[in-house]
Amino acid sequence: AQLVESGGGLVQPGGSLRLSCAASGFMFSQYTMSWYRQAPGKERELVASISKDSGITNIADSVKGRFTISRDNTKETVNLQMNSLKPEDTAMYYCRSVVQAAWQRDYWGQGTQVTVSS
Repeated sequence: AQLVESGGGLVQPGGSLRLSCAASGFMFSQYTMSWYRQAPGKERELVASISKDSGITNIADSVKGRFTISRDNTKETVNLQMNSLKPEDTAMYYCRSVVQAAWQRDYWGQGTQVTVSS
């Protein structure tokens, strides 16, 4: 099983980025999926999650109104659209599966770096 993030980079404040996470090797469509981030010297925090049928999404208060999570089960991808980026959004962003049943497993991607700076 594998999760591979992409789309990170350097962006100016107020800019946008779209992160993608490609899943393989597990039953992606049966998992709630999430995005986490970790800034230097800080704990890893949950940014957003999306249910397996996209019916339920949860967005952290710190990014609400600026970030949107989506998924495509046919392509086995989960995306994070980030708008109006701020310097405090600078972090390593990780894709993660959400374990909700005994048969499911906790998968993490390797992360993609987002740096917001002028």
